[in-house]
Amino acid sequence: MKKLESFVEGNWITGDGEGQLLCDAVTGETIAAATTQGIDFKAMIEYAHTTGNPNLRKLTFHERGRMLRALAMHLRNHLEKFYSISYKTGATKADSWIDIEGGIGNLFSYASLRRKFADESFAVDGEGVNLSKHNTFMGHHILVPKEGVAIHINAFNFPVWGMLEKCAVNWLAGVPAIVKPATITSYLTEAVVKEIIASNILPKGALQLICGSVGDLLDHVTSQDVITFTGSKSTALKLKKHERILNESVPFNMEADSLNCIVLGDDVNPSDAEWDIFIKEIRKEITAKAGQKCTAIRRIFVPENKMDDVWKCLKQSLSQTVIGNPLNDKVRMGALAGQSQREEVKKQVQKLLASSQLIYGSLDSVEVLDADANKGAFLSPLLLMNEKPFASSVVHETEAFGPVSTIMPYKNLDEAIALSKLGKGSLCSTIVTAKDTIAKEYVLGAGTHHGRILVLNKDCAKESTGHGSPLPMLIHGGPGRAGGGEEMGGIRGVKHYMQRVAVQGSPTSITHITNIYQQYAKGIETNVHPFKKYFEELNIGDQIITPKRKITSEDINRFADLSGDHFYAHIAATDFNGTMFEQQVAHGYFIMSIAAGLFVGSYEKNPVLLNYGIDELRFTKPVYPGAEIYIKFTCKEKLPNDKRIINKPEDFKRGDDIEKGIVKWLVEMIDETNEQVGIATILTMVAKKK
Repeated sequence: MKKLESFVEGNWITGDGEGQLLCDAVTGETIAAATTQGIDFKAMIEYAHTTGNPNLRKLTFHERGRMLRALAMHLRNHLEKFYSISYKTGATKADSWIDIEGGIGNLFSYASLRRKFADESFAVDGEGVNLSKHNTFMGHHILVPKEGVAIHINAFNFPVWGMLEKCAVNWLAGVPAIVKPATITSYLTEAVVKEIIASNILPKGALQLICGSVGDLLDHVTSQDVITFTGSKSTALKLKKHERILNESVPFNMEADSLNCIVLGDDVNPSDAEWDIFIKEIRKEITAKAGQKCTAIRRIFVPENKMDDVWKCLKQSLSQTVIGNPLNDKVRMGALAGQSQREEVKKQVQKLLASSQLIYGSLDSVEVLDADANKGAFLSPLLLMNEKPFASSVVHETEAFGPVSTIMPYKNLDEAIALSKLGKGSLCSTIVTAKDTIAKEYVLGAGTHHGRILVLNKDCAKESTGHGSPLPMLIHGGPGRAGGGEEMGGIRGVKHYMQRVAVQGSPTSITHITNIYQQYAKGIETNVHPFKKYFEELNIGDQIITPKRKITSEDINRFADLSGDHFYAHIAATDFNGTMFEQQVAHGYFIMSIAAGLFVGSYEKNPVLLNYGIDELRFTKPVYPGAEIYIKFTCKEKLPNDKRIINKPEDFKRGDDIEKGIVKWLVEMIDETNEQVGIATILTMVAKKK
């Protein structure tokens, strides 16, 4: 009997004993056994702390991001192998695409997110805060990677996506991972991890895998570790109450199954495009992954006068779903993950039937294509109806984790919102309506009880990722029953694996610590104009102070004529009584233009390739004729700019072959009284010398 291997302390090992048998969900044949008996879980955590964590912490965000991209590219070369194994979990090609290529897509997304961070091993969080009258004392926040390990305890329904969507985030943050997939489908996770390890892209200790029981792993966690859990609420609560987790205050992110819902707006009629969109969305959510999705639609709320029309359309739509062997191209819904899972779904449906009626499907029989309905874990799509949703708590508390959903009526939007909340917290909800007023009322009314709300109509349906699709740059999680946690979410997710530290000191000290120039810090005087320096030659704090330029009324008039901006405050003949100004005032953009003329100067071709933009431009004091303006111009921050990867010659653009980076400059516009009249951050693209 083949045994799955766990990856422990840099080695593939097989546990002792017979272990749990894992079977093909379609044929019922035994695939392998999984056991972790004999594994030293304490050593796994110590290895992550002493080897994996230091190896990742010393890398910068950009190095980690490029690592993720390389890993994603590598895994894409093995898709055929992963798909062939995924079919054994009962997943169709479309289901497997979500799991496998969706997971790899998360790696790509977080690889790109590196550009939101400096090329440092830590991150600067938010803006600096001045804490003193004379600008000598300030505070800032930084984020440093935790010194522990991310322990991911995942569900059976997405053995690849469940791992990669979490690991992409902790790896970018600089923290290693121990992945514990649900045992029933862990054979697919094992196959992907084997390719990850074989690639040698990750540093040693960045990833360990447990195929089987978690053993006493949680007895050894520390306050520097982070635990994430995806699965049933009951299991999550048991883990969350673990004595070690409580004593060490270990962060515990819980994403539990929830009673997600969809609402049909009362403005939608059978002849509308939104009606068809609504029906298709429900069918997709019932049949995709055979309903085994934590985001699947479990409750359907429909205006009471449209109930008959809706359930008849749903029955017709579901009847067109071909169920059977995922290897057959005609099949649109495969099997559940295993026989035990099918029995559990039937058990939960029986609870629902105490207050609901089955209006489509059968608990006892299912017609399948190219498969044996008895040997495989197949189940018919099941549509239930509950006509008194306020009188029944079971339908809002019981989840059958399979192709099961219940349709219920509502009288008005307030009732629909109230019904959505009876689930006591969900991962996601959808409102299908053509009226944005209805959408707004639903979002604001129901938002407290759902982690994500999709507003679906004909304008976005074609490109919408759908009700059940969490996205890397948006949070995935929900309040209450859904666990109260958050996963992914772009930069938000990365921060879960980092410690926020408030740092106080002088602007010069904070500049040195953050490697970002802070206003009022000591600048570095340079005899060479910064625009004559290559990217590598520039230092944070390189600074020039320009000569002064006197602003005249004639200057203001000429700029008004040139730009076409004849706002009354820029006209000398204006009666300024009752305005905010004493006399004719210079255009803010004129002062910014003057600033550029002062700090740019007239130079021959130099390493500055182009002006990339202006951020945070503010005009802080009126400039009147006679004022004398000078500029304090300082190198604020340097960001890498990776060369674009060219896949086809025709995609090449001028400049793609130039090694370069982005430089941010602090531009302080100051008048003859030494008061600031304006401030901005400009960005330039600067060539590298190498």
